[in-house]
Amino acid sequence: MATKLVEKSWEIQKRIEERTKRMGKGKYGRVLAMARKPTADEYGKVVQIVALGILLIGLVGFTIYLIFQYVGPYLGTLFK
Repeated sequence: MATKLVEKSWEIQKRIEERTKRMGKGKYGRVLAMARKPTADEYGKVVQIVALGILLIGLVGFTIYLIFQYVGPYLGTLFK
């Protein structure tokens, strides 16, 4: 029983290694080869843009919430 388990684990290990071997040769491999670590300035700009996007989405959501809280009941009384 123990030998079957070991054989099965080696089989799985070989399949995983084959997949990782092919990974660097496809279309993603070229992208990964060209990728580089961003500079501090680039990283800072990306963080600012992402933070601005999160803030904007939150602001839109909060505005919708306020509309439903304050305008919603008023609209409900109009259509009764």
